[in-house]
Amino acid sequence: MDMAPFITPGTGGLGKVDLAAADGAATRIYLHGAHVTSWIPAGGEERLFLSQRAEYQAGKTIRGGIPVVFPQFSSFGPLLKHGFARAMAWQLIDVANGPQAAARLRLVDTDETRAIWPHPFSADLTVSVGGSTLTVELAVANTGPASFNFTAALHTYLRVDDIQTTTVQGLTGLRYLDTAADKVQTVDSAPAVRFSGEVDRVYFDAPRQVHLVEPRRTTTIGLAGFPDAVVWNPGPVKGAALADLEPDGYRRMVCVEAVALGQPVLLEPGQSWSGRQTLNA
Repeated sequence: MDMAPFITPGTGGLGKVDLAAADGAATRIYLHGAHVTSWIPAGGEERLFLSQRAEYQAGKTIRGGIPVVFPQFSSFGPLLKHGFARAMAWQLIDVANGPQAAARLRLVDTDETRAIWPHPFSADLTVSVGGSTLTVELAVANTGPASFNFTAALHTYLRVDDIQTTTVQGLTGLRYLDTAADKVQTVDSAPAVRFSGEVDRVYFDAPRQVHLVEPRRTTTIGLAGFPDAVVWNPGPVKGAALADLEPDGYRRMVCVEAVALGQPVLLEPGQSWSGRQTLNA
């Protein structure tokens, strides 16, 4: 099938794909980074945060939405922070319409990627939307002759009314790495994660559901394949230092991310792995 009719010009002239389910649920995906930038549940409102100062150009990363982190999470390794996948052009492979609308995008190794990370691979991102649900799945295959390992994440920015009245629930009792406090490891004994400043935590062996709770609504984040979860908000100081985040933008977002970090994924030649994040409004 020719994918060209499904691709339209977006901000900065970058190609995008707009999906709408039969019930009106909608999402938008940029081929740049296979980056989901919008999610509107059926009969609802925008649920992803997208910075008003986000940069849409080759070589840059889009602040907000759902960046794809691969093959390295954050600075846990020798590559640039969060790897290269979120700043590269992906190919649209398939689009399906129906009760749910879905699209699949693919990134494969090139001379450019092998100069950074010397491994043949294929990565697919499948996005589906319908009703109150958005599902994003990352699948990685080893297409080369030698094994490799990687870390990965779906770096989801969720829109909130006010970070000071927002909590994340379901993580009590878990061990986490506090990267806002010199990577100290501790156990979360609080009944919920609250935000009075910068919060940057990697929760290991996370539960399969986490809840983002606001006074007027709750968003449920489901994890499959990704063993860990990250909760992040830059707070006022670090938020002000981010050139591509508008003033006080930190007040309207929180990242709850599906992550594979504590135990890097190891793939032998011909093997594949997949991880999925499901958002329910």
